[in-house]
Amino acid sequence: MNVTLLFTALVGAILVLLLLVRQLRTKSWLEKGIITEDSFSTLAPKRVGLFVFLGVVTSLFLLFMIIYNERAEFPDWRPIADSRLLWFNTALLVIGSAALQLARNAAGHGRLSGIRINLTAAGVFTIAFLVGQIYAWNQLTAAGHFMATNPADAFFYLLTGLHGVHLLGGLFVWAKATTNAWQKPDPEDVSQAAGLHLSVQLCSVYWHYLLLLWLVLFYMFTST
Repeated sequence: MNVTLLFTALVGAILVLLLLVRQLRTKSWLEKGIITEDSFSTLAPKRVGLFVFLGVVTSLFLLFMIIYNERAEFPDWRPIADSRLLWFNTALLVIGSAALQLARNAAGHGRLSGIRINLTAAGVFTIAFLVGQIYAWNQLTAAGHFMATNPADAFFYLLTGLHGVHLLGGLFVWAKATTNAWQKPDPEDVSQAAGLHLSVQLCSVYWHYLLLLWLVLFYMFTST
């Protein structure tokens, strides 16, 4: 388990860093204004900003995973019981990520109705995931698992809490994108369509990343 976990986390970190390097090599931050392609904008600085942020998040969680893995070797470590609710929550996050991918595909083809429906669905399933996580916490506390009960419990609350905070931050951007999508569009405003397309694209990247991160965490929780 130790080798598999560390290898999975390392691969994720390498993928994020490779994407970041690819963005930085283009020196896209030197570009000014809006570069249009098929009526959409690249707005590269926002892309670079997202990948820089994901690089930092990857480093943070990778460090916690290594510490978690090392701490699990001590004899006082008592792992949490496998919760069916966590499996259900995982399915909700998978559906939310898939909905954002559908919204991204719809944005690429200029289908506003597809953007609206799938963006809204992504937010609903993500919020349901967060609510499910709170219920999972309540189940653990009801069973006598508190932060100070055992190191495994403390790590579970810490890592799931950090993951939830990052999802909440993503929901803030999602809310802005969804509001823009449901507003009456101006057919002559090219930058409006470009901005919406970029927001949907970056939200999908962020959600896919947090889904991958959660899958690694979920495997770690259920394997120790």
